[in-house]
Amino acid sequence: MVKGSPGTRGMEPPLSPAIFHILLALAAGEMHGYAIMQEIAILSDGRVHLGPGTLYGSIKRLLAARLIEESEDRPDPELDDERRRYYRLTQEGHRVLTAEAERLQHLVRAARARKVVGNVPALRLGKV
Repeated sequence: MVKGSPGTRGMEPPLSPAIFHILLALAAGEMHGYAIMQEIAILSDGRVHLGPGTLYGSIKRLLAARLIEESEDRPDPELDDERRRYYRLTQEGHRVLTAEAERLQHLVRAARARKVVGNVPALRLGKV
């Protein structure tokens, strides 16, 4: 297990699917909640849908663990709803995301070696 700073207790690999998907979505850049939900749907090819309760409960835990932070940068108020909060990965969040991705990569290699799964075609990733 990868050890992090004291603020990340409970947020070390293995991560819950919701937490992993949120961190992965934010690796593309700052996003507000609804955009995170859309990005997760794209990344998962429509297989994962987070409801608002799961999303915002997870965001609250990620903020408390200092894996994400609220962005001070705001779009022009005429182009965006001023009530929206934008989030971004912290350095620690990126470290935890990388550790979890490496852990999952190791498991997929093991599954391929045991012929549980074959070669999976590359995903076409997009940004909302």
